[in-house]
Amino acid sequence: MQPSASSPGALSRRTMLAGAAALAGTTATAAATGVPAQAATSAAGSGSAAGTASAAGSGAAAGSGAAAGSGAAARRRARTVVFRDVRPFGAAKATDLVVVDGRISGGPAPRGAEVVDGDGRIALPSLVDAHIHPDKTTWGGPWVSRRPASGIADYVAQDVELFRSQRRPVGERAYGLMSHAVSRGTRAMRAHADVAPAYGLAGVEGVAEARERLRHALDVQIVAFPQHGVIRTPGTAELLEEAAREGLIDMIGGIDPIGFDQALDEQLDIVFGIADRHGVGVDIHLHDRGEKGMRAMRGIVDRTRALSLAGKVTVSHVFCLPGLADRELGSIAADLGDQDIALTTVAPSDSLVLPIARLREHGVRVGLGSDGVRDSWSPFGNADMMHRAHILGWVRDVRLDEELTDCYDVAAHGGSDVMGLARADFTAGAPADFVLVRGECLPQVVVDMPRRDLVVHGGAVVARDGEFLD
Repeated sequence: MQPSASSPGALSRRTMLAGAAALAGTTATAAATGVPAQAATSAAGSGSAAGTASAAGSGAAAGSGAAAGSGAAARRRARTVVFRDVRPFGAAKATDLVVVDGRISGGPAPRGAEVVDGDGRIALPSLVDAHIHPDKTTWGGPWVSRRPASGIADYVAQDVELFRSQRRPVGERAYGLMSHAVSRGTRAMRAHADVAPAYGLAGVEGVAEARERLRHALDVQIVAFPQHGVIRTPGTAELLEEAAREGLIDMIGGIDPIGFDQALDEQLDIVFGIADRHGVGVDIHLHDRGEKGMRAMRGIVDRTRALSLAGKVTVSHVFCLPGLADRELGSIAADLGDQDIALTTVAPSDSLVLPIARLREHGVRVGLGSDGVRDSWSPFGNADMMHRAHILGWVRDVRLDEELTDCYDVAAHGGSDVMGLARADFTAGAPADFVLVRGECLPQVVVDMPRRDLVVHGGAVVARDGEFLD
């Protein structure tokens, strides 16, 4: 960085999540000014692919992420861009961000470098959606009226009905949602795609298609998610194996081994066995609370240790942790830290959001995600991770500037840690993935959620004024 010169009773996703333990076992505006036209450049291949981010926790299968672009695309990236007059993290004094080959440079800008005028905007690290389901979405399509549901099995059945009723294929719907996420400042996401006999591998293949189209703007890891259960739905385990064997995915998923699948050891043995055989990671949905959830957690820790999968396992939601007494929480957090098992939360409520600060004391990586977006489970969701940081602050009832700043940190750096990506923290050598917004300071940005005037990925502008640059 260089100094600058110048209805009650109806079951919803929220109530379903809040009551997951009971249900699972039974029914199985400031306007932008003066941004130069050359800032619209969206050169292909600007971002590092999920598959190349092989740091601890990525769990990415070799070659499964969008690889670096062609030689021509690489040459287009090999340029210097100066983002002039910006305020990283809302600093009082403006500075110039010098970007060389898609990375923040610690040196001065050479003559003739491309210049993008930030006009005093705040520069913030781009955000990471550590848990989203883009294959299920109806984003960009006609309104869908949802029906009551009495448990996970009902939601699963409605998933299938919605899938069969959609005129747009998964790839098109996923692309619409994922490109929208980019326009809101998302640099990377871990995308869960349903795998079941009802779909085959259509969800995984559709999300992979969208990932390829967005390779210049978004890093994506794909999880093969057995929403219908691994054991209770015959044929699912074979599809999970095929997805991993064919190199279509980065991670194998699971779901409530006790509460929904009712087969703790059998499910975990299959999921971890596939991961071990094919060198992919694990990301398991765990809604079960109480002893059911803790038994599953212990099984996950034991298998991670036995198979030497430290750094390649994530558990999502983890509703069994928030209600634990401090001593018990500290004990399981120590085990998670020891095996480098990451966690994700979608901040559904004050009673179900993970105790992030306590977990971090033990070195546990914790990311934030959107979950489902306008699918059969809920009409809500927008894939805007700044909004999700806002929600995290809301459900935790935070007030202080440092608390609001921490919410943004979880949405940006927490997610990159979970995915094994380098932090976009403006230090020399960091990825040039950031957003420019009008604002006073970072805490105010979290509260007001201003328009993302410019979104930069790998040093290239990929969205402007809230619109994705295709």
